[in-house]
Amino acid sequence: MDFSSIGLNLRKVRHQRGMRQEDLAEASGISLTYYGALERGEKIPSLETFIAILNALNVSADVILCDVVNAGYEVKHSLLSEKLNGVCKKDREKIYDVIDTMIKHASKI
Repeated sequence: MDFSSIGLNLRKVRHQRGMRQEDLAEASGISLTYYGALERGEKIPSLETFIAILNALNVSADVILCDVVNAGYEVKHSLLSEKLNGVCKKDREKIYDVIDTMIKHASKI
């Protein structure tokens, strides 16, 4: 199983929070080197470390794990809905048309 998306999601949320790797590592009680390896997908944290990172980021686990947990698609749907809230109706319909086209041409399970 590929867990690199966990690191990418950690990085994305960290950037959204305006935190440096150094700040997050310190707030989580881990070394900067180890945290960098987590973001690069080279390491997977223990549960205790993962919780410390989530608390330092003030984010829930489902946001970080949404690409590796089957139920994560609900989070992605929720995030998409959130993003579309600020879009005018006309543009939202265009976006839905693009999504419908992508689904039409997607590989079926």
